[in-house]
Amino acid sequence: MAVDPTSPADAAGAAIDSVSVLGEDSRRRMFAFIRRARRAVTRDEAAASVGISRKLAAFHLDKLVDAGLLRAHYEPPGGIRKVGRQPKVYEPTDAQITVNIPDRRHELLADLLLDAVLTEGADENAAQAAVRAAGRRGRDMGEAERDRTRPGRLGPERGLTACERMLDLHGYEPVRETPAQVRLRNCPFHPLAAKAPDLVCGMNHAFLTGYLEGLDITGVQAVLAPEPGECCVRLGPAAEIPEKRKKPLA
Repeated sequence: MAVDPTSPADAAGAAIDSVSVLGEDSRRRMFAFIRRARRAVTRDEAAASVGISRKLAAFHLDKLVDAGLLRAHYEPPGGIRKVGRQPKVYEPTDAQITVNIPDRRHELLADLLLDAVLTEGADENAAQAAVRAAGRRGRDMGEAERDRTRPGRLGPERGLTACERMLDLHGYEPVRETPAQVRLRNCPFHPLAAKAPDLVCGMNHAFLTGYLEGLDITGVQAVLAPEPGECCVRLGPAAEIPEKRKKPLA
């Protein structure tokens, strides 16, 4: 399966395609057998594991290879060299597949909290360390994107366009409400955000603010403007986004 891993749409589509490949019972059982084997498995072994013909097993195995779930190569069984053609064998790839609809990024939240624990200073509490870590991560990502794309001066409209790829990739579901304002229709940290909205929304706000700073966008800021069922942050010119002074919603 040829996909561009840098494209959010292609990455999500590839994950869904990979999961759909496992919808066929024999294919799913062979995949489980190969994962448990902890070694390269031949077509004959895979076929025997689910009681189907070698030809049909080859068809299913090739589907798993195309989906990026298995890799195939030729080697002698047990590593013992014999005369004749070496059989094709299969083993799992390192791919980890997660499909969430709507998109969730709990691994990012966990990573930021781990950074906070490891770097918490004597003059800050856990929540302050978490917000600091989120802001630093956002700035680092923004700076890396600026170095990669070298976009020059970024005003509000071009700056928000430059942000949309990251926002889409991280599951925010950005919607351009006006040329200079973006609403984020999905909270990638839900439902965990509901357990500690002040902390998670504070981290989210710091992360997005840091990204804008790292990308060096002028005339745009991230402001807490929570709405039920959406992200708590909106991006746009400060004068056009009245900050809602109420408790953030998950």
